[in-house]
Amino acid sequence: MNETETKRITFFTKNPTVCPVCETSFFKEDLLSGGGRLIAGNLTDELHRLYEPSKKYGEVYPLIYPVVVCPSCFYAAFNQDFAEMKDPAATQIREDADRRRDSVSLLFKELNFAEFRSLKEGVASYILALMCYDFREENLSPTLLRGLCALRAAWLLDDLHAKFPGENYDYLTRMFYRKARFFYLAAVERAQTGEEPLGANVMYGPDLDKNYGFDGFLYIAGLLEYKYGPRKESELRVKSLESGKRIISKLFGSGKASRSKPSAILEKAKDLYDLMNGEIKELKGEA
Repeated sequence: MNETETKRITFFTKNPTVCPVCETSFFKEDLLSGGGRLIAGNLTDELHRLYEPSKKYGEVYPLIYPVVVCPSCFYAAFNQDFAEMKDPAATQIREDADRRRDSVSLLFKELNFAEFRSLKEGVASYILALMCYDFREENLSPTLLRGLCALRAAWLLDDLHAKFPGENYDYLTRMFYRKARFFYLAAVERAQTGEEPLGANVMYGPDLDKNYGFDGFLYIAGLLEYKYGPRKESELRVKSLESGKRIISKLFGSGKASRSKPSAILEKAKDLYDLMNGEIKELKGEA
């Protein structure tokens, strides 16, 4: 085995994947595990796990691989949702292929999902999935998944900005954070009305190392409202913060219900609740 092979971080599956939209056959790239490829770093307030570069493998971005993308028609979805699809979703996604290609080509001129992915393919994979989930079945909780795609796209765009600070990726980062806020809040509302119930099979994330479940979903929704909600007008800001407080308050139970929740989520949620409450008082002149 040569040096290049020993430093591999991904592999292509032996069995081909068939696109349910255009019937193209291709091989999916997956991340290899173990061997010191991933060195866990800090956990951000957005429950995003950072990783330290290793001496052997350098920088590794595990988030660029979970979305399966057809290299021909650019249909994209998370692995568990990719193959199983019926009409009208398949027809709608097929007819939307040109718009998908044009949209991502405006951001990244050269994309190749048949070869090893870079950060650019990683970002594009989430943008494409965000577009495709617009047509997917309600039982998949597509609104939440669109929010998750937007959030992860923002994280990866932030990584791109760190590597290429002169390419305006910071502007795109903010744009996708705002999209994430929109879809997370819409997912909360649709879950409350029963339009898109969030069942046990929902992939909440938000990152890969740990699934924080419904509690994490509520926390992220409240956090995005706090960080990326309206700020220019005090009245709108207060309404936004009060909405965020209502979402976060759903996390707080009492007795056994509260003790069963992840302590990391509760601590972060309480800090966030206090921040929102303090800003509301300041904006109302009550501080």
